[in-house]
Amino acid sequence: MGVNRAGFGIVDDKIVQEAAKQELIRRYFRYNAEYVLGIEKKETVDRVVLLMEELGVKVSDRKVVDVARAAAEEAEGRSKGSAGIYCGAAIELKSGRILTGKNSPLMHAASSLVLNAIKVLANIPDEIHLLSPHVINQISKLKEGVLEAESESLDLEETLIALSISATTNHTAELAMKKLVELKGCEMHMTHIPSPGDEIGLKRLGVNLTTDGKFSSRNLFVT
Repeated sequence: MGVNRAGFGIVDDKIVQEAAKQELIRRYFRYNAEYVLGIEKKETVDRVVLLMEELGVKVSDRKVVDVARAAAEEAEGRSKGSAGIYCGAAIELKSGRILTGKNSPLMHAASSLVLNAIKVLANIPDEIHLLSPHVINQISKLKEGVLEAESESLDLEETLIALSISATTNHTAELAMKKLVELKGCEMHMTHIPSPGDEIGLKRLGVNLTTDGKFSSRNLFVT
C-alpha cells in the first residue's frame, strides 16, 4: 500500500492524532537532550517547538513529565538527593497508574523507579526490600574502594545485576524480577540525562524514555 493510501487505514482519527502528538513531544525531548549533549543543532529544537505551538501541544500533555518534575522538587525540598543533585523519574504502567522514583546516595532515580514498579506489578508491599543490604554494601565498597567511581550510588544496570543475585536466595525478589518484562513499552520520563548504566538498562527493558536534559552529575566527563 502506497503512502497516499495510508489514510484509508485509519479507523479512529482521534487515537491517531493523540499518538502523533505524543510522538512530537518525545521528539522534542530527544532533540533537546541531544542539543544539550552537543550532538544536535538548536535550530532543530526550535523547529519542533514552533510545530508544537502551532498544534497546541504542550510537554505537560505527556503525563509522566509533570509527575517526574514534582518528584524531583519533593526530593530537593526534603534534601533527599545525592551530592546536591535531585533527580526525579516517573513511569506510566499499562494499567494507567503512574509511579515515581528519586535518586539517593544508594540508588539512581531510574533504579528506584524500576524497583518500585516491579514491586507494584508483583503486589509486593512497599516496606519489603528486594535487594539484600549486604549485596548493596559490597557493590558500594567495590565502586568506592577499587573502581574509584565518582559515586557509590547504584545505576540501573548495577541494580538489575544485584536483583538477579538477590533472587537466588530471595523468592520475593525472584517474583519481582519476572515482572521486568511488563515494563516494555511503558512511558517514562526523567528530569536528568540518564547515566550510561541507566541508559543501557532502560533500553534493554524497552521503555519509551524522555528526559529534561539536565546533567545528573557535576562531573561532565563521567563514564
